[in-house]
Amino acid sequence: MFVTGGVSSSLGKGLTASSLGRVLKARGLHITMCKLDPYLNVDPGTMNPGEHGEVFVTEDGGETDLDLGHYERFIDENLSRNSNTTTGSIYSSVIEKERRGDYLGRTVQVIPHITDEIKDRIRRLESDDVDVVIVEIGGTVGDIEIVPFIEAIRQFRREIGRDNVCYVHLTLVPYLAPSGEQKSKPTQHSVAELRSQGIQPDVIVCRSDRFIEPDMKRKISLFCDVPMEGVISAIDAPSIYEIPRVLHEEGLDTYVCERLRIDLEQYPIDLTQWQQVIDSVDAATTPVTIGIVGKYVDMSDAYLSVVEATRHGGFHHGAKVEFVWIDAEKVPSEIDVEHLAALDGMIIPGGFGERGVEGMIAAARIAREIGLPTLGICLGLQVMCIEYARDVAGLDGANSREFDSTSPHPVIDLMSDQVGIVNKGGTMRLGAYPAMLQPGSQMAAIYGSTVVSERHRHRYEFNPRYRARIEEAGLVCSGDSPDGRLVEFIELPGHPYWVGTQAHPEFKSRPERPHPLFRELIGEALARAEGRAPHLIAPESIER
Repeated sequence: MFVTGGVSSSLGKGLTASSLGRVLKARGLHITMCKLDPYLNVDPGTMNPGEHGEVFVTEDGGETDLDLGHYERFIDENLSRNSNTTTGSIYSSVIEKERRGDYLGRTVQVIPHITDEIKDRIRRLESDDVDVVIVEIGGTVGDIEIVPFIEAIRQFRREIGRDNVCYVHLTLVPYLAPSGEQKSKPTQHSVAELRSQGIQPDVIVCRSDRFIEPDMKRKISLFCDVPMEGVISAIDAPSIYEIPRVLHEEGLDTYVCERLRIDLEQYPIDLTQWQQVIDSVDAATTPVTIGIVGKYVDMSDAYLSVVEATRHGGFHHGAKVEFVWIDAEKVPSEIDVEHLAALDGMIIPGGFGERGVEGMIAAARIAREIGLPTLGICLGLQVMCIEYARDVAGLDGANSREFDSTSPHPVIDLMSDQVGIVNKGGTMRLGAYPAMLQPGSQMAAIYGSTVVSERHRHRYEFNPRYRARIEEAGLVCSGDSPDGRLVEFIELPGHPYWVGTQAHPEFKSRPERPHPLFRELIGEALARAEGRAPHLIAPESIER
């Protein structure tokens, strides 16, 4: 199943594809998903989060597009690095084959060599355990960058049969207030562009702020040569987690199954489990304010998985999370103790580079001193360790080698073994790694286990040379790698919730199964909120 988009970017192809995957899974089908991105970067790993959004990390260490986070959260399946392909990686592979002589001296061209490579990437997802592969094509129809992808998916239907391929096209149906009517012309032009490239859509999903009336559906059906039941109204939903229900009520999954000759009696729908998610979203009404202290706060998608994981924690407690975005560079000069004390909880998320780090360190100190529930993630753990080393353990000038190569106390450093710093090659620790939690620790209680696995994406580690000194000062390193060399978790006894992890737990959170660290953060934040003074944060800075 191929999902394309037209008219405008950011219409929600990823959420539409994810929601379709969820309703098909609710029918008992086994689903996997893939994103084909048209940019020339080999992967998103080196792309600026402030421009592109977060880099999502899979269990096997793939650095992928953020839409894979939506896929995993909706279909509740762990994907792999094979689930994200870029133009850069495709061309790199083809050129490497040409240099090796795999093409036996033939002229290498977009057709068939690039298109064949694209199809090979899709076929990698085939297995006996998968019934349906949903492939999202990044960009919009008409972009020059996606022409090879459109051609490749056109060829797919010819190769595997019409009954085994379904094309879903997402378009915009705007409402023009002056005339008081919806307009189908953008959809008509988008479908015409797609058809000019050889693809007749089977389904048209119409994005709008209001339902598509039957007369408008008939018009789109007529002009775009799609049956009425294949014209789907996808209105703005109060929550992204309601989209699967909206699409099901529009009959999308029924029509798609019929189009793919999937027996509806053999695969009846059961949305009971997902309805429980929707109910938990609706029941989340108690306000709780969480500050995110970061360096990419102007682009909320840079912390997309953090935001969703925090909301999942709110669902568990019946809490509606209100986010306050705090530019780390403004702490403590413009955002001081009074501002942070008005929060119910705080998250210090991951990131790279020196900018804003001193503000994060200051925020960690304030949170520690005023008892503000705080979760440090990756870089967040590192700045918490730096702060504690400086202000409690007496290690003046403590820092990370990433930010200060001349620091007298590099409590965070590039590590290759337990005692030395010898590898500065920049190799990242990516993907899932196990950790052993200290029995009786706060972390072990939170997880309900002493053995856990979390996904990582970082180069720098806690320097074990300073572990004894910092633990003597009261900070507990409550989780280690199985060989005991690397610190994975920290916590501060006596504080309601001042904990950090070197990992990225947000990538494993699910709406029906919130990650323990976010679940407990919200729990402690709610406890703090009870009986506390009114918010001091300006209302316009709060996302409601």
